[in-house]
Amino acid sequence: MKIETWLKNNTFHHSSFSDLADLVREKEKQNLKISLCIPTLNEERTIGKEIILFHSELMVRYPLIDEIAIIDSGSSDNTLNVARSFGADTYLASDILPNLPPKKGKGENLWKAIYQLEGDIIIYVDADIKNIHPRFAYGLVAPLIYREEIKYVKAFYDRPLAFSEGIRPSGGGRVTEILIRPLFSLFFPELSAIIQPLSGEYAVRREVLEKLSFPIGYGVETAHIIDVYREYGLDAFAQTDLDQRVHRNQETRSLGKMAFGILQTFFRRLKEGNMISELPELSTVLRQFQVHDKEFETINMDIREEERPPMLSIPEYLKKRGIKKK
Repeated sequence: MKIETWLKNNTFHHSSFSDLADLVREKEKQNLKISLCIPTLNEERTIGKEIILFHSELMVRYPLIDEIAIIDSGSSDNTLNVARSFGADTYLASDILPNLPPKKGKGENLWKAIYQLEGDIIIYVDADIKNIHPRFAYGLVAPLIYREEIKYVKAFYDRPLAFSEGIRPSGGGRVTEILIRPLFSLFFPELSAIIQPLSGEYAVRREVLEKLSFPIGYGVETAHIIDVYREYGLDAFAQTDLDQRVHRNQETRSLGKMAFGILQTFFRRLKEGNMISELPELSTVLRQFQVHDKEFETINMDIREEERPPMLSIPEYLKKRGIKKK
């Protein structure tokens, strides 16, 4: 019954929050600062449109967002120049907290955004959305503004996949349905109520983010959901229907890499939560195959889902935020 009640009370449609003037008034009444972070790696084709839209609609027309920042993994294309030319703050992840050994991965960018950005709430939006719309930001931040008890809002949507010949009417969410939903159903049944736990769009209160460990790679969204659930329970979550998200397709082999990283993160949390008594040392090598000249070739990849510690354990962050170490 808990799941049904939560789905009724904590699942929204973005159209419920279309009165942006009221949303801004409530934000200002609470004296909130809101940051938008877009993690990037070679996204020159779509990043300009995203920045133009969010800046014009949610900074100029309706002052809902206070800063837009690009945290980049080291793009080799023109991503940073395009983003800068359209008014976004741009940062290389490796330049943030430079005393720490650099690591590569989307989770690294998300983690460093907590240090770099100023918002009481941080909205994360992926950079490859072809049908970008203001709802990808206001639809996620609105539940946090209107309901104090909500701490973490996930997006969900229909995910048609973009191909050269047009749009396929349905698809996407393959890792969620094949891997995450079965795992959650087995070990964390209440979390199976989250429709798209791996969505790259979500909004979170800083007070939550700064307490979380961050896998630097594929496991970051799964880790967040489990850790927030253990700390605050299901009622801390909400989810918003954003209707549709059009993005590029990923090959099955890439999804295998993603699943491998997620599994490392998932098993680690089962062990930390004493949900399994023994866990052997896990291999970090994923073996895949490809056919070349009618011969099957082995591809071995070493994938290590390292994690950054909670930002509250970083002295530079405590100093910057004026937090006294306990």
